Amino acid sequence: MNFSEILTGILKNNSIVGAISSSVLIILFGFYLRRKGVFKDGTAKILTDVILSASLPALAFNAFMQDINKTSLMQGINLLIWGFAIYIILIFITKLIYIKYNGDKKVVLEILTTFGSTTFFGIPIISAVYGATGVMYASIFNIAYRVFLYSYAYIKMSGIKADKNNIKQMFLNSIVLATFLGMFIWVFQDSLPQITIGEKSYAFLRIDKTAFWLFKPMTYLAALSSPLAWLAIGAKLADISLVEAISSRDSWIYSFIKVLVVPFINLIALYILTVTNILPISFVGLASVIIMMATPTATVAAAYAIKFDKESVLTSNCSLLSTIFSVICMPLWIVVLEIIKSLNIYM
Repeated sequence: MNFSEILTGILKNNSIVGAISSSVLIILFGFYLRRKGVFKDGTAKILTDVILSASLPALAFNAFMQDINKTSLMQGINLLIWGFAIYIILIFITKLIYIKYNGDKKVVLEILTTFGSTTFFGIPIISAVYGATGVMYASIFNIAYRVFLYSYAYIKMSGIKADKNNIKQMFLNSIVLATFLGMFIWVFQDSLPQITIGEKSYAFLRIDKTAFWLFKPMTYLAALSSPLAWLAIGAKLADISLVEAISSRDSWIYSFIKVLVVPFINLIALYILTVTNILPISFVGLASVIIMMATPTATVAAAYAIKFDKESVLTSNCSLLSTIFSVICMPLWIVVLEIIKSLNIYM
């Protein structure tokens, strides 16, 4: 199969084309609504609060409401291992990438490059393109992200040790709790008390089978995550000066590294680990990692920079430009991933 045939096949895949067009068009619609004044000051923040407190926890939990097998369990373990490994790797690599920078600027660029908006920006796209399995793998991979974001990133940006409140944020926010609860049910579902439905038994906590009256409203909440996230991104873009961001050379360098170089590092590393069978990752696992790594500046990391007065202007410029970069490049990454899939390199 040649490249043109592969590309034609991708363009004929309504699920992929629909997910790409939906994300881009709804982001543009959010931008339009903010510029027209339909979305007021603070609308993006309200949408973000709804997404982070309700939609994404429901999405993360529901993703684990599926049968477990040896293959999916091993994929989850491998992605958990890679999650911790890649953040440690990025911590050291970014020090080399930004070796010519000094002081706060160096620290800020290192942190912003290491931590992207995986939860808010990445998971809704993964959900739209790769479904519940993609979200489940992304949620497992994201555990390491949360640990390092609320510990290492906080310490580097603040210059002090992590405090009790930050540790609470690490483990007690609703998305992390939903992920751990869902993962517990998924892993131990055969050992939990069973309920027989028809000819098959399910763990009593498999609410998709045993309490559909509860599972269904959670699916509606989960379904809101993608459109609300895209609207919020568009509204946020409308509030920041594009001219100022474009004039910042450092922001261009950062955006290129964050959206293109970091995912490429993951792609090469995971290919080597898979073909050597050291840490084999399935295609959906790979796609989830690449999409999450191609996301723009993490909101929490940006908040650290502003809170501790470390290059807040540069951070804002990086956030805007990397978001635009990501919106443009995300469809390209999805196409690249589908080409890789067609080559049968991954399971």
